[in-house]
Amino acid sequence: MNRSKSMSWLIVAGVVLVGSMSGFVHAASSASADEVAIRAQLTSWEKAYNGGDAKGVAALYAEDAQLLLPGAPGVSGREAILEFFTKYIASSKAAGVVLVFNPKTDVGVSGNIGWESGTYKVTVKGAVVETGKFLSVSRKKDGKWLYIRDTWNADAAPAPPAAPPQAPAAPPTPKQ
Repeated sequence: MNRSKSMSWLIVAGVVLVGSMSGFVHAASSASADEVAIRAQLTSWEKAYNGGDAKGVAALYAEDAQLLLPGAPGVSGREAILEFFTKYIASSKAAGVVLVFNPKTDVGVSGNIGWESGTYKVTVKGAVVETGKFLSVSRKKDGKWLYIRDTWNADAAPAPPAAPPQAPAAPPTPKQ
């Protein structure tokens, strides 16, 4: 009888363990699906940017998003972000700029907040003109991930400001 009770407890413990593990696996797969979705945002961003689609880029941002620009004031709200990217992408396309993200990024998810960080390079006519890093924070709302904070900066230090123009030399004074 004791052996039978021991076996029963062992079976119950096994069922509980398997049941709890299946919940863990389900939670891990959900986080994995969210990580895949966050990485897909970056792919969509890159494709829209390089395709000259400012509306496509702006659509990836939440209404209350903030774009934290390097060396410039931030831009708040999707409409302002659209306005910024409309100008920025147009000048980039005119210059022949292509932006490429390294597909190996770091991604994390906690509830409905996720982040992604990685590196990028900017080329003009195939020549690398800038390398840098980025950090994007996203929020999941109604099943869709949208950027709420986005920032990047170049690896190289910014160029020094241009020297102020020299005052013209004073005209020579007449000799007396």
